[in-house]
Amino acid sequence: MTLDIDFVRGQFPAFQEASLQGQAFFENAGGSYTCQQVIDRLTRYYTQRKVQPYAPYEASRLAGAEMDEARQRLAAMMGVETDELSFGPSTTQNTYVLAQAFRQFLQPGEAIIVTNQDHEANTGPWRRLADEGIEVREWEIDPQTGHLDPAKLEALLDEKVRLVCFPHCSNVVGEINPVTEITALSHAAGAFVCVDGVSYAPHGLPNVGDLGPDIYLFSAYKTYGPHQGMMVMRRELGALLPNQGHFFNADSLYKRFTPAGPDHAQIAASAGMVDYFDALCDHHGGPVEGATARGEFVHDLMRAHEVTLLQPLLDALKDRNDLRLLGPSEADRRAPTVALALNRPAGPVAERLAEMGIMAGGGDFYAVRALTAMGIDPEEGVLRLSFTHYTSQEELNKLIKALDQVL
Repeated sequence: MTLDIDFVRGQFPAFQEASLQGQAFFENAGGSYTCQQVIDRLTRYYTQRKVQPYAPYEASRLAGAEMDEARQRLAAMMGVETDELSFGPSTTQNTYVLAQAFRQFLQPGEAIIVTNQDHEANTGPWRRLADEGIEVREWEIDPQTGHLDPAKLEALLDEKVRLVCFPHCSNVVGEINPVTEITALSHAAGAFVCVDGVSYAPHGLPNVGDLGPDIYLFSAYKTYGPHQGMMVMRRELGALLPNQGHFFNADSLYKRFTPAGPDHAQIAASAGMVDYFDALCDHHGGPVEGATARGEFVHDLMRAHEVTLLQPLLDALKDRNDLRLLGPSEADRRAPTVALALNRPAGPVAERLAEMGIMAGGGDFYAVRALTAMGIDPEEGVLRLSFTHYTSQEELNKLIKALDQVL
């Protein structure tokens, strides 16, 4: 099935916005455009239902029902139970709260494993557990390729390890890590698994139930929605960890690890993400029943389009002697988040691209540990070119031409 790019772009007001015409958006890893369905729901909530939810009067009843709908439909699409999905202010905040729960749960002398491939938000809070006597072991990337080798993880696992934290894919390396394999290795050693899915979820909502980790985190504002952090916490682990919310919410799994007051409107608007995925599924003749099956159909549809566009970009870059392509040069092994180490600071190159109608970024992207491990000066940073399924072939061609001129 070929993605109908005209239909897709018709769901995003940004592509009809006059001020954005002539500009190709290649900084999607920093945040995606928002689909019309989310905007409509957010507008409706602020216009008609901006009251305290779950009271008996109609506006309040509808407000609460929309919040519940978002959780129910997103959880079903990801193959998990409704109460296993919670919303927080951001993935960074959700990870910090989780780390506090594990700080109380773990005993001195026990160990956790983190990687140096991560965005700092999914490694910094865990590393701070060392201050409490928890041993922190680092699963190191290959300094040439940025690859995380599961065999190296096996060497780190023993009966002391209680938690393994790693990204579904890195926001600078881009390689898709084998979550199911890594989870199986970790579980066999008696460890829980926390996966940072922020850089993967924009390229197809994952079936977390099939993947198997105990925790899966991603950001709605990078998956066409509002600025919320989304967290799957499987019930078995959630019952073991100390409650981080109000004491009277201790029996509610989706409230145990979100002490901040929920943003009612943004949670309700998140149901618009599923409206959009459903629209894609129906338009392309996908399954008519089964939320998980419909989600997997859309996931594969998005990925196929992205891989088709990505390979020519990688081919144009991989053999150049004036840059270093981070991560694999095979599109089917990675997300379309392409970081380039140049022979000069990346920021000014991004500025030149902006003058040519290419919206991209230059910097360290909070992946300082990964860049340093690969011998890249974080001060010079990398040029990051990231797109998603709503990117067109014409935009990709424009990017390649602009890169050739600038580099």
